[in-house]
Amino acid sequence: MDWETHARRLAADTVRPESRWYEPLATTPRHLLVPRWWDNEGGRWALRDGESDPEAWARAAYTDRALVTQVGPLHADHAEPETVTEGRPTSSSTLPGLVVTMYRHAMITDNSHVLVTTGTGYGTALACRRLGAELVTSVDVDAHLVTTARQRLQALGLRPHLAVCDITGPLPGEYDGSCPPCPCGPSRPPGWRPCARAGAWSPRSPEPGSSSPRTRPTTAAR
Repeated sequence: MDWETHARRLAADTVRPESRWYEPLATTPRHLLVPRWWDNEGGRWALRDGESDPEAWARAAYTDRALVTQVGPLHADHAEPETVTEGRPTSSSTLPGLVVTMYRHAMITDNSHVLVTTGTGYGTALACRRLGAELVTSVDVDAHLVTTARQRLQALGLRPHLAVCDITGPLPGEYDGSCPPCPCGPSRPPGWRPCARAGAWSPRSPEPGSSSPRTRPTTAAR
C-alpha cells in the first residue's frame, strides 16, 4: 500500500499546508493502528479486515471518518473472520479532523506536556509526531487497548508514556493541556482537574448550533 500518498491527501483535506498538524497527519500510518474495524450495514456491524482488502483499508483509514473498532464487548481485533454483529459502538478511532480540532482548542504549544486518551493510538501518534513522545501521556481504562496501542506505536518508533487508568479517578502527573475522549459538557471528568497545571486548557462541548469545541482555562489543584 502506498500509504504515504493517502496520508498526504488526508492531511491536505484536513488542514492547511502551513499548519503544524500537517506533517503529523501526513506522516502517520493510520492503517497500521486500525487493521480491523466494523462497518455499519443496515443497522448491523460487519467486520472488515485490512490485510484481506488493502484498497478498502486505505480508503477507510485515510478518509476523515471515524472507524468503529468495538461493538458492545467485541473488539474487531478479537472477532472471527466475516463476523456480523449487533449492538452499540463502544470504541473507535476518532475522525482525524476532530482529533486535530480538539488538540487546537486545547491550546497545545511546542513545549506542552499533554494528556490524551489511547483508543487505537492514532490520536496519541499525532500528538507524538507534533510534540515528541516524551511530552505525551496516553491513558485508557481498557488494558487491551493500552497494550495493543503500545505495541503498534513502538513499531512506528513512538514511545509515549501509556497507562491503564480510569479517567474519572486520579491521573498520573501534571499537564499543560488535555483532550478528553469525547466532549464532556460544562465540566471535565474529576480526575482531569487536579493534574492540570495553572493556566492549562482543555476542550469543552460545542455551543448549541456550533461544531467547534469551546475552551476554558483550568487551575491546578495543588
